[in-house]
Amino acid sequence: MTMFAFAPELTTADDRYVDYCLWDYTPVAAAPGKWRSVNLLRDSFAHAGMGAPAFALVEAIRQAFGPSRTVWGVKFEGGRLSWELYFYDYDRQRRTRSVTRLLEVIRPWMASSLQVNEARDYFMFSIDLDRTVLEQGRPLELLQLYIGNVGSTVSSGICYDVTAQAMTLKNFYFFFDARTQVRQIIDKVRSSAYLDLSRFELDSVLWPELRECQTIVLANKRHHDGVYFSRITVDQLLFFLRRLDYPAALVATIEQERAQLDHLLYDVGFDYRMEDGVLRILKSAYYGVF
Repeated sequence: MTMFAFAPELTTADDRYVDYCLWDYTPVAAAPGKWRSVNLLRDSFAHAGMGAPAFALVEAIRQAFGPSRTVWGVKFEGGRLSWELYFYDYDRQRRTRSVTRLLEVIRPWMASSLQVNEARDYFMFSIDLDRTVLEQGRPLELLQLYIGNVGSTVSSGICYDVTAQAMTLKNFYFFFDARTQVRQIIDKVRSSAYLDLSRFELDSVLWPELRECQTIVLANKRHHDGVYFSRITVDQLLFFLRRLDYPAALVATIEQERAQLDHLLYDVGFDYRMEDGVLRILKSAYYGVF
């Protein structure tokens, strides 16, 4: 199954354009009648043979939470695709897009015994998807909860894993302006437990081809670090996918439909650590909304 096996969703004059934090941006080219980014998510589902159940899940969430309110991530690790869906509500304790509500919406596809105290001050949460969840009906046993990192000198968030048994600290995220905070970005990259600075090359993390973006996010994680480049162009997205050897069919769709995708800005990222003096990229992802 390929992208051309179903009709792509097209933008309208009423579409909202947001990045992976649900922050608004202005399209960089004429937009009405072009592709929405959800088509790239659907293409990845089709490539993985997931098809109708995955499409139906997306539509159910969109109907419940509204259009352009859910962020999707296509992740690539060890030659395999997986997905993560992210849900924001910056109203926090006055939220309408909650964990409790999502679990109700997705119950026909995946049951879950997870519970979250909605008095917690989270602004975001996410769930992971792979083929076993939708094809085998495996219950949802893990989600991620995000809260603010008050006291940080830059915009920052903290991620926790949530299971039925425990809540566990997972990641810290730090947001930097890619143009005005270059020195801070470099210092933050180098301040890492996973880098051998005697052999580390900055360009191996801060790719020159992606530095022309709006925001660079740096993450400290339990077993590695991460870097994200926010609001890049479609050509930068293609560079990212090619360099990390994403499935050729996914890259080909974007190459062939570049003119239908050049109005959007994209977000990408990868996890990394140094092993035996060599920087190893462990996992990567690209993002959009539906």
